[in-house]
Amino acid sequence: MTVRDLARRSQAAAGAKDRETWLGLFAADAVVEDPVGPSPLDPAGKGHRGADAIAAFYDAVIGRVDRLRFEIERSYLCGEEIADVGAIHMDLPGGAAAVVRGVFTYRGDGSGKLVALRAYWDFDAVEFA
Repeated sequence: MTVRDLARRSQAAAGAKDRETWLGLFAADAVVEDPVGPSPLDPAGKGHRGADAIAAFYDAVIGRVDRLRFEIERSYLCGEEIADVGAIHMDLPGGAAAVVRGVFTYRGDGSGKLVALRAYWDFDAVEFA
C-alpha cells in the first residue's frame, strides 16, 4: 500500500463520516495540522499529536460537518509522502456550504499508517455559499 492509498482512504473515510476507519489510519504518534500554523482550529499552531488529540480534532471539525467531499486536481507522490492539490467541499449545519482550496500532504511510515497529515490553506480565504 502506498501513501497515496492511505491518503485516498483518509479522504474516503472522512467523506463517509467513518470516524473509526479514519482514526485507524494514523500511527500512535501521528500529527494532524489542518491548517498548518495558528488558526481558530489550533490557536497554538502546533497541530494535533497522538490518538487522543487526533480524535478530538475529528470530533470538533470533521464530525461537525454534514457532508464532506474531496476534489483532487493534481497529486504528487514522492517516496512516503504525497501532496494533493485541490479543494474540500463541505455542507455545513444549517444549510451553508464552504470550499477550502489548498495543498493537502500525507506522510506514511512505510508500514501502512499515516504519521502526518498537513493541510496548507488560508482560513480567511474559505469560500462560503
